[in-house]
Amino acid sequence: MFERREFLGGSAAAAVLAGSDAAAAAPMYGLIGKMLAQPGKRDQLMALLMSGLGEMPGCLSYIVARDPGSPDAIWITEVWDSAASHAASLRLPAVQATITAARPLIAGFGERFETAPVGGVGLARTP
Repeated sequence: MFERREFLGGSAAAAVLAGSDAAAAAPMYGLIGKMLAQPGKRDQLMALLMSGLGEMPGCLSYIVARDPGSPDAIWITEVWDSAASHAASLRLPAVQATITAARPLIAGFGERFETAPVGGVGLARTP
């Protein structure tokens, strides 16, 4: 008879191994970027970025956050089921409209990082 600890340890190892096969087969695509709003326009820009998020096929996570160290900076963290889904999202009419409306509120961009997410709290790996 297995001890509970042995069973849980074996189950966790099996889950990690199964997850690594899935992640290797079809990697998710992530972006983390800093956007700079025109002075005093950060809240307006964040509201715009948060609107119209309804239908973005392949988007697993889209987070807009204030940078506590800068009154005009915003961090955007995105996770997509693939790089192709992200690229396709940029052609959606709603996304194009948001980009057009946001341009006058954007002062510039800061760091930008591409990532290959593998999962995490709130981010289930999709088959």
